Amino acid sequence: MLRILPVTKNLLIINVLAFIATWVFGMKGIDLNGPLGLHFFLAPNFYVTQLVTYMFMHGGVAHLFFNMFALWMFGSVIEGTLGQKRFIIYYFVCGIGAGLIQEVAQLCDFYLMATAQIPDFQLSDTLLVAHNSAAGLSTWTTVGASGAIYGILLAFGMLYPNERLFIFPLPIPIKAKWFVLIYIFLELGLAIGTPGSSVAHFAHLGGMLFGFLLLRYWRNNPGRNSYGPSRGQQFFDGLKRKWEERSHRKADEPEQPKGRQGESDWDYNARKRENENEIDRILDKIKRSGYDSLTEEEKKKLFNGGK
Repeated sequence: MLRILPVTKNLLIINVLAFIATWVFGMKGIDLNGPLGLHFFLAPNFYVTQLVTYMFMHGGVAHLFFNMFALWMFGSVIEGTLGQKRFIIYYFVCGIGAGLIQEVAQLCDFYLMATAQIPDFQLSDTLLVAHNSAAGLSTWTTVGASGAIYGILLAFGMLYPNERLFIFPLPIPIKAKWFVLIYIFLELGLAIGTPGSSVAHFAHLGGMLFGFLLLRYWRNNPGRNSYGPSRGQQFFDGLKRKWEERSHRKADEPEQPKGRQGESDWDYNARKRENENEIDRILDKIKRSGYDSLTEEEKKKLFNGGK
C-alpha cells in the first residue's frame, strides 16, 4: 500500500467504504443500490447523479475484489503517467461514459422487447410504454466501477503496449496491447452473444471507448500539463528496481557475513557504499603508485572486496 499513489489509494478506500456502508444499511433493510445505482433513464427512479454514484456501488464481494484488484495493479502506473488531475478526470470520464453507453444499450433492449410484445409498436409510443412498465424498468440497475477500470486497462495497453503481463492461466507472458485487444473482442462477443446478461458488457466497452477518445485528445492537444510514458515509467521502473534489488539481496544472503543479521537495509547499503568507495580509493592508489605501495591492511581489503 505504501507504493500506491494518492488518487488510486483514495479510490480504493472510497470503494471499500461504500461497500461496507451498503452491507451495513442492507442489514437494516435499506438498499443503497436503489438511490445510488444507475437506473434506466426512462424509469421513475433515475437521477443524473447516478452516473457518478453507481461507480462506487458493487454487487458483491467478488465484484468489488476483482475491480479493486485491477485498480491496485494498474491505477498507480496510469496515475503516474497522466498526473493526479488528469487521472481523476480520466477515471470519471471513463466511468460516466460507460454509464451513458449502458443507457443506450438498455434503450435498445427496451425497444426490442416492446416491438416483440406490442403489435404495431412505434417509436413515438416509447414514453407511454415506459410509463406503463415503470415497475419493471425500475429493476434495471447498473453498479460497479468496471467501466472506469476497463478504461484504465485500455490506458495501460496504449501507453505501455509492449510491457509483458502474466495472465492466469496462460503459461507465457503476453504483451499489454494484445491483452487489451483480447479483452475488447471478448467483451464485444459477450455483449452481442448474451443479450439480457446481468453483466454490463456494453458498459465495459463504453469505458474503453471514452478512455480511447480522451487519450487521443490529450495526445493531440498536450497543453502545458503534457503527459507521456516517461512520467509513469519512473514509477514502473521503480517497482522493477525494487524487485531486482530484493531478488539480488536474497541471492547474496547465504554468502553475507553473519554480522548482517539484524542489520537494516539502510545501514547495510550505507556500509556497502562505504566499502565500495574504499576499494575505489585503493584502486586509484595502485594506478598512481603501483601495487607495492599498498599497506597490508589495504591489500587485505582489496582481497576481501575481490571475493
